Amino acid sequence: MNTTTEYNTVIEQCKTLFLSKTKDYGTAWRIMRPSSITDQLFIKAQRIRTLEEKKVSKVGEGILEEYIAIVNYCVIAIIQLELPKDAPENIPFDEVNEKYTQAVQETYDLMLAKNHDYGEAWRDMRISSLTDLILMKLFRVKQIEDNNGTTLVSEGLKANYQDMLNYSVFALIKMGFGDKK
Repeated sequence: MNTTTEYNTVIEQCKTLFLSKTKDYGTAWRIMRPSSITDQLFIKAQRIRTLEEKKVSKVGEGILEEYIAIVNYCVIAIIQLELPKDAPENIPFDEVNEKYTQAVQETYDLMLAKNHDYGEAWRDMRISSLTDLILMKLFRVKQIEDNNGTTLVSEGLKANYQDMLNYSVFALIKMGFGDKK
């Protein structure tokens, strides 16, 4: 078990899908307001929880695909937060690739720091607990958004998106997705 290798394998696969969709759709996601991205993340996390409880998917895609989607929507959220208000809706492919890499690198660095302090506690957690942590973070993000992005003592939006991204990568690793090449 090598967290760096597993993490990078998961991210590589998530990024490949993201960039393929970028080639298909361009940066249509740029039209989304922060609250819409948060709601999309909520839908994905809630579906995971429902599938965990019901144990059956009636639309084909399962938990793994939803965690991949959470990773990529978190990257979208981070990119959107860091773009200036007047940024164009259409972003060149190479710039999207660069921004994805930057968002993930910062999130990876955060993960390494937290893993050091927490001793990779996530490895002993249930995947369902990671789902619940993502849902909790989403409720926090919704509250921060309702407060116009202002917090008194709490982490901001970006830190919450980074945590959700990392929790999703951890879940994917625990599901064996980090082993695939």
